[in-house]
Amino acid sequence: MRFTDKLLSASRKNKSWLCIGLDPDPELMPVIDVLEFNKAIIESTSDLVCAYKPNLAFYEAMGTDGLAILEKTLKQVPTHIPVIGDAKRGDIGNTAKAYARALFSVLGFDAATVSPYLGFDSVQPFISYEDKAVFILCRTSNKGAMDFQGLLTDGSPLYEIVAQKAKQWNIHGNIGLVVGATYPGELQRVRSICPDMPLLIPGIGAQGGDLASAVAGGADARGEKAIINVSRQILYASKGRDFAEAAKKMAEKIRDQINGYLGR
Repeated sequence: MRFTDKLLSASRKNKSWLCIGLDPDPELMPVIDVLEFNKAIIESTSDLVCAYKPNLAFYEAMGTDGLAILEKTLKQVPTHIPVIGDAKRGDIGNTAKAYARALFSVLGFDAATVSPYLGFDSVQPFISYEDKAVFILCRTSNKGAMDFQGLLTDGSPLYEIVAQKAKQWNIHGNIGLVVGATYPGELQRVRSICPDMPLLIPGIGAQGGDLASAVAGGADARGEKAIINVSRQILYASKGRDFAEAAKKMAEKIRDQINGYLGR
C-alpha cells in the first residue's frame, strides 16, 4: 500500500490527524525501560493517531542498544498505522541511496524526513521508493530556521523555492513537506504552493506553535493531509506510573481539538 493511502486509511479509521513523536528522553521518562515506555504509549494511543514519528537521534544516542529498541518499537505499532522515520538525512547520491535503503528496506519505515540542501540527487534515491513517502524539510519549526530558509532568491524566500522544487520532483506523488506550526503565515503560503501534498507539521506544544493556526493553514481543501505532530506534550503528560493513561487523555484531547478546528 502506498503511504498516502495508508495515511488516509488510518486517519479516517481513527478520525485523527494527530501524529505522536516517539522520542524517549531518559531525563523525562517516568520509567527506565525505553521499550516498555514506547510500548505503553503505543498501546494507549493507537486508536487516536494517524501516524507515529520516532526521531532516530534519541535511539542513536543509546548506541547499538538503541537501534535494537527502535526495531522492537516499530513492531509494536499496528500494521495499519504508518510510521515516519524522522532522520533528516541528506547527502550525495550514493550515500543517500544507502540511507534510503536503511530507512525503508532495513528498518521498514513508511516515510522519512529528508534535507534538500544538497539538491535533487540527494533526494532522488528516497523518491525512487514509490510506495514510501519523503517529507522534505521546507520551513522548519526551530528558531534558527530563518538563518537560511528566509534568504531571498530572485525575490522569493528559500523555503518557497524548496516547496516549488518539491512540487516539480513529485513525479511519483510520494513527496510531502515539513513545515513548522511556529510560522503560521509561512505554513499557509506553502499550502497554497502545494495544495495536494501531505504536510508534516511539528512545533505544537513545547515549541509554542498554535494548534488552531496549524490546522487552518495546513489542511488541504478536503480537510486532510495535515499531519500534526506532538511529542513531549503527550509523552510526558505525567511523570508518574500513570504516564500511559495520561498520554491517552492528552492525545484524545488534542485529537478532538483538531477535529473541532476542522468542523467535525
